[in-house]
Amino acid sequence: MSPNGSDRSPRRPMRRKLLQAMTAGLVLATATGCSYNWEDFPRLGMPTPTTEEAPRILSLWQGSWAAALATGVLVWGLILWSAMFHRRSRTKVEVPPQTRYNMPIEALYTVVPLVIVSVLFYFTARDESKLLSLTDKKPDVTVNVVGFQWSWGFNYIEPVAGSTGNAKTDTNLAAIPDRFKKEFPANAGGVYDVGTPATKNPQTGNPGPTLWLPEGKTVRFILTSRDVIHSFWVVPFLMKMDVIPGHTNAFQVTPNKEGTFLGKCAELCGVDHSRMLFNVKVVSPDRYEKHLQELAKKGQTGYVPAGIAQTSHEKNRETNNL
Repeated sequence: MSPNGSDRSPRRPMRRKLLQAMTAGLVLATATGCSYNWEDFPRLGMPTPTTEEAPRILSLWQGSWAAALATGVLVWGLILWSAMFHRRSRTKVEVPPQTRYNMPIEALYTVVPLVIVSVLFYFTARDESKLLSLTDKKPDVTVNVVGFQWSWGFNYIEPVAGSTGNAKTDTNLAAIPDRFKKEFPANAGGVYDVGTPATKNPQTGNPGPTLWLPEGKTVRFILTSRDVIHSFWVVPFLMKMDVIPGHTNAFQVTPNKEGTFLGKCAELCGVDHSRMLFNVKVVSPDRYEKHLQELAKKGQTGYVPAGIAQTSHEKNRETNNL
């Protein structure tokens, strides 16, 4: 019996409050998800992939979440089991058995995390090697993406009618290593497009310049910077890579879905970082070629400066790795 004469257990109000809090939390979680499309749930927050390579990234993301969830369920289960079956008795006052160490348990919680990390490392390294490989497939299209404060420039390295020159010897592309230039098309005079933070896509009104790509063609992005470190991220490509001054990065994808998609800088690069937005418009190959001709007619022939030349350290690294 409680001190006020009631036989009600003092723990009941706490249990009632806990039940009310859990109910409120459930209502809040379900109410905020009313507009959620349950068909998107298996992607676990990722957008719909729009390249041939993106499903590999999505699969790695889903596998990592599955491993994390399994680990969480195990840990939560052990915590609840300990709390429920090893709680202090209300009738007995005793000191539980004191155990200094338990070799099997200590070996278990040392080996299991190592196994988990090793498995995640294996799949990450396997997929990363595949995604970053530039030798598996020769690119159909090459685009030099130039990052600068606070927008983007796009050099389309292709032979275009009305544009004369040679991308392999153009001084504006001197920052790009020769190992990339070896695969440039012959007599690629090229065209370019460059934006400002105030530029907008004429169809969608989204801020930033628009990068055009052909559907079904393998596109190689050669990433260079004029000033600081940026990061080139096309959201539904599920792929991003740093754009580093004095160091040239590259990767390639094959867009397989037409549409206009959002891109942004994913590296904090200064005061107007949030304005470094761009768009990616994937169209048919014929429409892509027509767009390049339109740029040439506007006088946007040749190339904009790619960026800061390679550092001597980076040149030595590439020479030693060849």
